[in-house]
Amino acid sequence: MKYPTVQFLKDFAVQGKKTKDGFEITTQSGQSFQGRKLVFATGIKDILPKIDGFAECWGITVVHCPYCHGYEVRKITTGILANGDGAFETAKLISNWTDELSIYTNGKSELNKDQVNELSKNNIVVIEKPIASIGQERGHIEKLKFSDGTAETLKVLYARVPFEQHSVIPSTLGCQLNEQGYIEVDMFQKTSVPGVFACGDNTTFMRSVAQAVYAGGVSGSGANMEMIQEDWVGEYY
Repeated sequence: MKYPTVQFLKDFAVQGKKTKDGFEITTQSGQSFQGRKLVFATGIKDILPKIDGFAECWGITVVHCPYCHGYEVRKITTGILANGDGAFETAKLISNWTDELSIYTNGKSELNKDQVNELSKNNIVVIEKPIASIGQERGHIEKLKFSDGTAETLKVLYARVPFEQHSVIPSTLGCQLNEQGYIEVDMFQKTSVPGVFACGDNTTFMRSVAQAVYAGGVSGSGANMEMIQEDWVGEYY
């Protein structure tokens, strides 16, 4: 707040376009803002499965990353909601935190025979029953309830859910997305569109505050350096 050049606006950006002098952003309230550079720190939106109780537990006892949450939920009864290679690789990571670990494929398993054998050797159980709901109290899991009427006691569940970009503006401006759906950036956080930078969760699966702050610093510095260079040579793009 000590920077007189920084202002906070509580509004929603709905449109962006290239102009002869740079870019223009229009908000939901009808305001428009111009700038020579753009930095997108717009994040992503998780798409949660339609399992009753899942949303209430998301970020509390249904978690997405062992590096973000593993220490806090170590040494308790733990599940992984995943299938195939993703389930197998996640199980390796989580096995470092607990000896009470199960994989819930929520339907027919896509794990191959070798993977199942390795999991079994490490006392990791694979359960293929479809999940009907999560029994919980204020976001704290008590049990998983299956479609056949059975249930299992559980304390924490890891889940890798699909996502989408929170803002469509980068795509409409032409920013390239990679195969995973993240905005492609180089080491300076530049997107495929000249003058446009992106940072934070919209560019990487490494979803942490530390990573976002670092990327924000790089993108801000990069945008600033470009403007200084343009002013120096008198050429703008």
